[in-house]
Amino acid sequence: MSLAAEMSDKAKVPIEIGLTAAIVAIEANEPMILTASGDGGGGLAGLPYGPFDAITHRTLEIGLRAWVEEQTGLRLGYVEQLYTFGDRGRHARLGDTEVHVASIGYLALTRAADNAARAAGATFEPWYRFFPWEDWREQQPAIIARDIIPELTAWAVQAEEPGTARALARRDRVRLFFGVDGAPWDEERVLDRYELLYEAGLIEEARRDGRPAALSRSKMPALGVAMRFDHRRILATAIARLRAKLKYRPVVFELLPPEFTLTELQHTVEAISGRHLHKQNFRRLVEAGALVEPTGEMSTRTGGRPAALFRFRREVLQERPAPGLRVRGRR
Repeated sequence: MSLAAEMSDKAKVPIEIGLTAAIVAIEANEPMILTASGDGGGGLAGLPYGPFDAITHRTLEIGLRAWVEEQTGLRLGYVEQLYTFGDRGRHARLGDTEVHVASIGYLALTRAADNAARAAGATFEPWYRFFPWEDWREQQPAIIARDIIPELTAWAVQAEEPGTARALARRDRVRLFFGVDGAPWDEERVLDRYELLYEAGLIEEARRDGRPAALSRSKMPALGVAMRFDHRRILATAIARLRAKLKYRPVVFELLPPEFTLTELQHTVEAISGRHLHKQNFRRLVEAGALVEPTGEMSTRTGGRPAALFRFRREVLQERPAPGLRVRGRR
């Protein structure tokens, strides 16, 4: 077959560009993710998603904002592109020979007060419902030592699948990604941990996708709530990106009201990072970073002693290139 004929045949393969949004808000000191009902997901929760219309939408982001508002009644504020998810079968249809869907994932942030207009079927849910091993605010989640590490340890001693070549052995990845055997917990490795659980066949998506490691198990451990298609992988990517972004961009203020207390700021950072922060160290960090300024007003909405109100000091964006909160959590 000539190159021209081969390219002509390849051009006949149907491809659709989808747009998927991980929309984050903070409610009652909890990180929330917007889920939307839809067809084809087997009744599972999923992220809002829709096709890109190259005729109607001048840009990918315009298309994303348009159908998110249509599906959820929510007008997005901060938006950034994450990654393109294009694996064949990513929509979990065995023997799939239909349109190949390549989905471009997005991270979007919104304030809780803006969520009142969302449409029926659109619900904000705690993201730790889908990733319970990621919430270290009180202590190491019990699910890690009780359910995850024993299963991963047993899997790690098994022989690698034929044709698999990785720089790190299974045991090394378990140690580094889950912070065991003396390795520190790195809150940014959300996607690495999810992918490791998927590879080991420990989450429902792996069974649904027909992964041998999952199908060989007689019983699947309950490791968080599954999502439709590959939306939990997209959400893991969004959480990892946001946790990293906190340290070099002032994105946290996109989730706060225009005026806030330092306690509210700390709780929001803790909610996103999944780490407990020392109060006085955090306040020294905020002061040294010159990210906020006092409004001169006091807040009594907590019901306790009045607390000073602050606002984001926008001048910091012109003063230095990476104005973020380089926080360090406590184990």
